[in-house]
Order: sequence, then C-alpha cells, then structure tokens
Amino acid sequence: MCSSPDANTPEAVTAGATPPAYRAEEAPLDAAATADGAPRRAATAAHGGKRDTSYPPAPEPLAVPVVDNHTHLDFRDGEVNVSVARALDTANAVGVGGIIQVGCDVESSRFAVATAEADERVLAAVAIHPNDAAVLAARGELDAALADLAELAPHPRVRAVGETGLDYFRTGEEGRPAQQDSFRAHLELAVAHGKAVQIHDRDAHDDIVRILGQAPVPDVVVFHCFSGDAELARICNANGWYMSFSGTVTFKNSDGLREALAVADPSLVLVETDAPFLTPHPYRGRPNASYLIPYTVRSMAGTLEAEVDVLCSRIAENTTAAYGSFRA
Repeated sequence: MCSSPDANTPEAVTAGATPPAYRAEEAPLDAAATADGAPRRAATAAHGGKRDTSYPPAPEPLAVPVVDNHTHLDFRDGEVNVSVARALDTANAVGVGGIIQVGCDVESSRFAVATAEADERVLAAVAIHPNDAAVLAARGELDAALADLAELAPHPRVRAVGETGLDYFRTGEEGRPAQQDSFRAHLELAVAHGKAVQIHDRDAHDDIVRILGQAPVPDVVVFHCFSGDAELARICNANGWYMSFSGTVTFKNSDGLREALAVADPSLVLVETDAPFLTPHPYRGRPNASYLIPYTVRSMAGTLEAEVDVLCSRIAENTTAAYGSFRA
C-alpha cells in the first residue's frame, strides 16, 4: 500500500471538541493577523443570513491516513488565525497526513511553493483561477501572470498546475474566450513540465471535456471538487481522469454526486476539502479545514458500502499515483 506522509507529533485533538488551534479564544484573528492581506471569507451567508463562523468539532480519527487533495491555507475563515504548522498538526491528529496547497493567482501560487518548501507534508499546485483569468485578460495582464507561473511550475515541490479550468457561474459570456485560452495555456504548462492538472469546472462540463479532447493533456488530470453527474464520471473513467470529492458529496441535495461516486472507477477517486469552503454535513456553512476530511470520507464509504479503512487505503494509493511521494 502507498501511504500518505507520516504525521509529525500530533496536535492534542479530542473527537467531538473543536481542536485547540481552531478555538477563537486561543488564536483570535485580530487586526494584526489580517494585515498581511490574506483573503478572508465573508461572515454573511449567500442567502443574506449570518453564518456560524466557529469551527466544527473534530471527528474520530481515520486509522489509515489520506491526503487533502485541494485546500487553501492562505484563505482565512472564522475568527481564528491558524498557522500552517498547527493546521497540519491538527489534520495529522485525525488521519490526514498531508495536503495539496493550491494557488489561484500568482501571489497564492508563490505561497503554495514556499509552504511546500518549508514542510514536507505539503505539495503545491500553481495557477490562475479561471475567474481571475478573465479579469486579467481584460486588463491585458494575463500573459504576464502566466509567465510568472511558468517560473514556478518547474519547482520539484510543485506537482500540479491548478486550479485552472472554466467557471461559467461567475463569469459571463464575454469572459469565456479568455478563460478557455487560459485553460489551454495551463494545460500546455502542465505538459511541458510533467505536472498533473487540477481542474475547476463550474457549469462548464461540456466545454471542459471538449478542450481536454483537443488540447495537449498531461498524464494526470484531476477534476477538483467533482461536480458532475454519473455521465461525467463515466467519461472520466474512460479517460483515466481522477475525480476528487469534497464535502458537497455529503450534502442532502447531492444525490447526483453520490450517483457519480458510485460509478467512479475506485482507482480514480480522491478526497479534498477546498477549505475554507464546502464544509461537510452536518456542519455545512461553517468554516472548513483539512481536519474535517474524515466526515467526508466516512460519508463516501457509506455511499459505496465500503469499509472506511479500505477506502482510505485506495485514496492514499491514488494520491501517490497522481502526485508522487511527498518526500521526493
């Protein structure tokens, strides 16, 4: 079995209680903590109500470690300021042995590389988010941003180009050509440097599949936060594309996602948080973090009628196949 990276000395975490690192009284997010310009999720929910911004209780640990395939440690949420080390220690304590830290712009991509250099439990992905690509293109700045990425991509701790792709939910018709051009450029970058690609696909399944069928494609393609149905899962199966499931697969209204998971090739299944977003049920809407992955994994095991340890072993093997060793 290919395992996740070994955990360091674990943070003292008790199942059913919010981990110490995520308690507002122990690590408050004050004005000084936000002065570095790190983005922060709004406290107001999309429907206009006030969110519960406290972090959820820790789950029971997983016996077989897995990796969080996609997270954003530089994007803060809630009322706490959690260091990278403490976030990783807390995740380790519940059986999440490592993370892929994902960039959305040049600044966050540089953060991802620096974090992966500093801690062997982290691998990096670098990219311009599709929504940002449309904005940068309109300003005439996309080519320069892509050139900056080209300097980061060869780094040995960078194992993926992403998150790239298409987002037709937040970007209108006028921005779609720029998103598609950026997506193709990211695919070319991944191929040139032998990296995986992590795809952001929102309301754009057909065009994602079309472009993947036309452009040079890297050996490893990962649909981050898989949002398709069983038909898209079968297309992924046929092409050997990985499907990374987030907390959305646990939501009560996500029957289509669970149907996709049920038909997904087990050798192509990964798990992620997309933290601080997409917190799994029953804590939907509250801040998310890597330590909450066991809730998602156990829900996935229930859908698949699989033993949790067996599913974790498979996910760990798949992650190593996709990205290589954390220690390489």
